Amino acid sequence: MLRSLMYFVLAGLCEIGGGYLVWLWIREGKSGWLAIAGAALLTIYGFVATLQPANFGRAYAAYGGVFIILSILWGWGIDHVAPDRLDWVGAAIVLVGVLVMMYAPRA
Repeated sequence: MLRSLMYFVLAGLCEIGGGYLVWLWIREGKSGWLAIAGAALLTIYGFVATLQPANFGRAYAAYGGVFIILSILWGWGIDHVAPDRLDWVGAAIVLVGVLVMMYAPRA
């Protein structure tokens, strides 16, 4: 379970980081090198996500929840936009969903 969670976090950081670098290039007029680095991170994300032990549909559905949580944390840490109470409530709901989908015992 710990390895799987690590893959989720690593994949999320690659996807969010890659998207953020492209965002900086397009929206803030930063160097095109950021777009290239962003594209590389997005490609790495695609490979990291395949390391999950679950089937594709379950892994990607659960990853969506992890992505939501990491996006809130990224916005807080990098963009300095503090999450509000409802952001935290939503993140908690999503986290429960991820844990159920990925790690609840199956019959």
